[in-house]
Amino acid sequence: MNVALWIIQGLLALVFLMTGVMKLVRPKEQLAARMGWVEDFSQPTVRMIGIVEILGGLGLVLPALTGIMPWLTPLAACGLALVMVGAAITHYRRKEFAAIGMTAVLLFLSLLVAVRQFRVMTI
Repeated sequence: MNVALWIIQGLLALVFLMTGVMKLVRPKEQLAARMGWVEDFSQPTVRMIGIVEILGGLGLVLPALTGIMPWLTPLAACGLALVMVGAAITHYRRKEFAAIGMTAVLLFLSLLVAVRQFRVMTI
């Protein structure tokens, strides 16, 4: 299970790093073409979400990989799960039901990593 957990963590980190960087460097108008939800938020808020996703993505792998403060890995996963709850609420409010599916997958995988990493730490 450890290898599978690392694969999930790596893929999640990659997804959150890519989307976070995109939100951080692209203007809101350019993002709106693919992410309609950005219309509901200011540019600084969208950038802040990008920063949170980047930090969360790094937190999924770096602490566990380096052994430095490995307890941060499940906390990063919990934080990203909360971001996905907010994303699901936003998509629901905007009636973007198709987007809720991918958000739910990322939420589930983030929670899976959090639970498994908390378990690994207690063993």
